[in-house]
Amino acid sequence: NTHDILPPYLRSKATFQARLVMAATMSSSYGIYGPAFELMDNEPHELREENKNNEKYELKSWNLGDPNSLKPLVAQINRIRLENPALRNNRSLRLHTLDNDQLLAYSKTDGDNKLLMVVSFDPNYTQAGFVDLDLGALGLPQNEPYTAEDLITGETYTWTGARNYVSLDPNRFPAHVFRLSGRSDARAARQRAL
Repeated sequence: NTHDILPPYLRSKATFQARLVMAATMSSSYGIYGPAFELMDNEPHELREENKNNEKYELKSWNLGDPNSLKPLVAQINRIRLENPALRNNRSLRLHTLDNDQLLAYSKTDGDNKLLMVVSFDPNYTQAGFVDLDLGALGLPQNEPYTAEDLITGETYTWTGARNYVSLDPNRFPAHVFRLSGRSDARAARQRAL
């Protein structure tokens, strides 16, 4: 958000989290609106669609130690960006089809580094659906299982084929950042190590 724009959609923690994931994973560089974003400053003005106590006309002191801050998530996302070269380029960004218009799926690749992001636009309700992946573009096998490791939660799923189920609960976390790997990726990594 900015100091002078705060529509109702931007007033939930899940929306701040989803927007952070999209900004950090869709582009090779990103930034956030400082402490106002990190601390999810979202108290609405009574008469206008903007923050009630914004810093537009004042200097503001922020509680950077607030336990509800997004600071740990920003640090985690930045670590993911550092560890995954696919997120450091824009040329490989590819959208994937979903059967739920409240979800967005896109991928980025760099050699063996393959990431799939799925983000929910709904800050209130669980959204689920099937994502149809372009396996050729991702360099994944058509009929062999492959792994989808969620780099946010640490959960791992085994998927097969192009069509796979995803579900996002905004009360838990509104996005997946999956690192995808197949058997051929593991074989290639072992061969490089030898």
